[in-house]
Amino acid sequence: MKSFFYSLFAVFFRIWRILPVKKNRVCFISMHNEGFNDSLGAVRLELEKRGGYDIKFIDKNDLNMKTPLKAIRFFLIRTEQLATAAYVFLNDNFLPMSRLDFAAETTVAQLWHAEGAFKKFGLSIEQPQQLRQSEIEANKRVSYVVCSSENVAGIYAEAFGVEKEKVLPLGSARTDLLYNARNIRQMKEEFISEHPECENKKIVLYAPTFRDDEKQDAEIMRRFELEKLKTALGDEYAFFIRLHPQIHSCTVDESINLTDYPDVTRLMLICDVLITDYSSICMDFALLGKPTVFFAFDLDYYEGARSFYFDYESYVPGEVVKNTDALIECLKKGADTSRIKAFKEFNFDYYDGKCAARIVDRITGKR
Repeated sequence: MKSFFYSLFAVFFRIWRILPVKKNRVCFISMHNEGFNDSLGAVRLELEKRGGYDIKFIDKNDLNMKTPLKAIRFFLIRTEQLATAAYVFLNDNFLPMSRLDFAAETTVAQLWHAEGAFKKFGLSIEQPQQLRQSEIEANKRVSYVVCSSENVAGIYAEAFGVEKEKVLPLGSARTDLLYNARNIRQMKEEFISEHPECENKKIVLYAPTFRDDEKQDAEIMRRFELEKLKTALGDEYAFFIRLHPQIHSCTVDESINLTDYPDVTRLMLICDVLITDYSSICMDFALLGKPTVFFAFDLDYYEGARSFYFDYESYVPGEVVKNTDALIECLKKGADTSRIKAFKEFNFDYYDGKCAARIVDRITGKR
């Protein structure tokens, strides 16, 4: 069925390709973050600030084609917007691109949704052959891949199957939101007004990533013994949970569930301690110099199923624990922050809050 939709999308795209490219049209593609509160959102804000751009969006809401009107919007309107765009920005794979032939004047920039190099992704991991071939073909349409550091440029070239010359270490635009944030105290006060139980406490966010096995996903909250943590740590901490959107087999108490919280950047600014496992969300906390504890109870499984670009336990910017007792002990003594600086400097070249401007200048040729 997906193959049919990709083909149909390509048919309409080819029809619209008879039209000239509109020099001021920009198309953003985000099939997982329809809020665009990431690098796409930061680039969008930069373009809007400069003015003169006709900005269009394709997001996961476009895949909801339960009515004829919505199907028309996706196959007729979105294909015309994409086919006539001078600039296309995306933050993930968009597999219909594997069958599209953009005009020579169109520049396609892959911003990706994560920074640095952590767990393997893209063509660096094993995939079903059909999916792998679709990714390879889609990436052939990409003009540039943007990454956060020269140190990881080779890794991104491998993951996207492109020449290293196409990888631009211009920084991560979404990090501008961390450096340019205003009224962080007000943000925290507003959050505490919504969650008064947090007042005068350290706010801890548990943000695990998904596994490729639903049974393994189900272990995530079972192994994170929240009540045991609360009992052992007393009133010093307030805990919240943010599950990866691809985790479907865990239940979380709604009073502490921030899975649908719309702006993860705001959460990073508000929270005091991060607990994660193999998620690149740790990059944000490293940039902010905040402590992260890595709760890797199934590290052996994950290394076998997905693996990392570097040795996990010596690379991550914090202490690795594998059970709740060790996690409690780590929080009691204070999470280790001694490895944050080296980790940050390896994965990021820029800390100036101007990555979006740098990207727009390079992609649009206005530098």
